[in-house]
Amino acid sequence: MAERLNDDAVRISLARLQDGWSGDTTHISRTYSFDTFAAGIEFVRRLASTADERNHHPDIDIRYTKILIDLSTHSENGVTDLDFELAHRADEIAGELQN
Repeated sequence: MAERLNDDAVRISLARLQDGWSGDTTHISRTYSFDTFAAGIEFVRRLASTADERNHHPDIDIRYTKILIDLSTHSENGVTDLDFELAHRADEIAGELQN
């Protein structure tokens, strides 16, 4: 079981992510932009597959070519290492699709 991170741990972990992430001990989030709607949906598809493999699921908001990812560990009522692991994977997937 993952433990909820404190303010310092969240701040340090946010600094290790790519630019664009923000948040606090309750959740972290980032909006990704893609050239096409289809690319954004492919990002969501790949992230959903990863989330299912990890049994850790983000909240996702799709607005045409902009995709908002919001992460928290519901069982801990806040942010854990699981959220940062999925955030890193989201950045990797986005990088693959944006290049």
